[in-house]
Amino acid sequence: MNRLLLAASTVLAGALGLGTPAMAQGADGSRVNMVIVYGDDKCPETNDQDIVVCARKEEGERYRIPEPFRNPGSTNNTSWTERVKSYEMVGATGTLSCSPVGSGGWTGCANQFVHNAYLEKKMGSDVAFSKMIQDARAERESHVDADAAATQSAVEKEEKAYDERQRAKAEADEAARAAGTAPAK
Repeated sequence: MNRLLLAASTVLAGALGLGTPAMAQGADGSRVNMVIVYGDDKCPETNDQDIVVCARKEEGERYRIPEPFRNPGSTNNTSWTERVKSYEMVGATGTLSCSPVGSGGWTGCANQFVHNAYLEKKMGSDVAFSKMIQDARAERESHVDADAAATQSAVEKEEKAYDERQRAKAEADEAARAAGTAPAK
């Protein structure tokens, strides 16, 4: 049901020309905006707080049902192994069957839910947002090292100049004491 709602929102957002926005938050507090854009649509701009990752699809895909949801129950999309398994389950009742008939039929429902979850994960999506997000974060972090090195260099240079000024002042004060005059302020 959730996948169907996701597909419907994807199609609706595409129909409105909005792309498919999805916001997530990384461990570092940065927000990730995952958007599917179609044709020559412009990808939203990124800023310091947000990472924007765009997946581009052909213009012809804008108003279509997403690929994983096209004809999900079609026998053309079902392997022979799955067809045989479905026939093996016909009439199965009792323990571990996930059937309302027979004692303990409900115990197999958890196994069925896990199995279906793995199938959904296996079916996956044709857009690899996790890889795109990882690449965007790596690109952003590459600038951090260069910026940190530049800042460290500037701080060390300023500290060296400060030490030189302090040393010069101390030498001037020592010279003034040796001459018997008041030290400079």
